[in-house]
Amino acid sequence: MRTIRTIVRALIGATVVTGGLVALTPAAQAITIPVACSENALVAAVNLANSTAAADTLVLAGGCTYGMTTSHGGANNALPVITTPIEMIGPATVTRTSLLLFRIAEVGPTGSLTLTTGVAFTRGNVLGSGGGILNRGAVTLTGSTLTGNTASGNGGGLANRNTPTGTAPAATFTNSPVSGNTASGNGGGIYNGLRGTLTVTGVTGSPLFITGNSAGRGGGISAVNSTATTLTQTAVTNNQAVLLLGTAGGVYRQGGVMTTTNAPITANTPNNCVGSVPAVPNCTG
Repeated sequence: MRTIRTIVRALIGATVVTGGLVALTPAAQAITIPVACSENALVAAVNLANSTAAADTLVLAGGCTYGMTTSHGGANNALPVITTPIEMIGPATVTRTSLLLFRIAEVGPTGSLTLTTGVAFTRGNVLGSGGGILNRGAVTLTGSTLTGNTASGNGGGLANRNTPTGTAPAATFTNSPVSGNTASGNGGGIYNGLRGTLTVTGVTGSPLFITGNSAGRGGGISAVNSTATTLTQTAVTNNQAVLLLGTAGGVYRQGGVMTTTNAPITANTPNNCVGSVPAVPNCTG
């Protein structure tokens, strides 16, 4: 078990005078930040964590629903854009409660976001890609969820942004269901774009479900010219594609490397993976 030291960020980088000696406190020490159950507290905690390059942990208030009434990271993001390594520990929910349109989070090329122990991102709705999360860096979900998010572009739940050069986005889902998300473009649940890496893993006998999502193409997952898409112990089922008659309702693949292991793709509408080039491994119909 790791030992976590909690310090007050306001003291970091401050000059402390004791007995005539001047000491500088470290400017980049990782901290743990308890986050009270309010929109302003969560925004302030993310800003605090972004203020140095250290990997910081935000302990969300247990059972809290953080209702986001406005954007705080440009016009399109409920949270400030994540530019450093940040972990959020639940259980808690972060949700859009406004008529304004914005996603829940954007992760920049230098940032990483880890959601652990029952963190749910819900009801993000954005004109663009990544209704729940737009990823330009690294995203890891463990025992957490993306549900009920919407994008007018790609990736209702999460979008690994198309990235021709520079940092290639990577997303990892472990025992973290993706359900009820919608995208007008590709990937209702998850979109893995150019050069992106996506790893989705469940547990033997208890698969991770990608279900109830819809998109123009690839209702569950869409991988377009990505570096790698790996599905293990993952069930992609009851998703829908609506853009073109006959396009893949479950998993759509265009180029890139894809691997599926004990990952059934079934009962999607209008079909599971037809139209993918090359074919989705171990998928029929």
